[in-house]
Amino acid sequence: MSERIWPVLDEGNYYPHHNLYWITSSTWDLKVLGGLLLSSICELFISTYCVRMRGGTLRFQAQYLRRIRLPRFSDIGQTDRATLRTAFESRDSAAATAVALRLYGVGALPS
Repeated sequence: MSERIWPVLDEGNYYPHHNLYWITSSTWDLKVLGGLLLSSICELFISTYCVRMRGGTLRFQAQYLRRIRLPRFSDIGQTDRATLRTAFESRDSAAATAVALRLYGVGALPS
């Protein structure tokens, strides 16, 4: 549970705790995916599907994470990939959201 989506990358050095979900991919650069997941668009997917717990935290569960719709990795240009990768590494959700808005064809998020 968390107030917002906050993906991290483990390159195989740790054992995942029972409250963590892990993603593997043979297609995606996981830092690019992490940048996309860091965006407010992906947080909106989760907050739409799940119930907020006491204190406003989101309960991230597998059934909600599976419902996040992603663009095809091959459809993301090199510049956007680099921006998402950098956003993930620097934990810059605003930069990740700016790219995600364009990728999803959304002008702005509801306030």
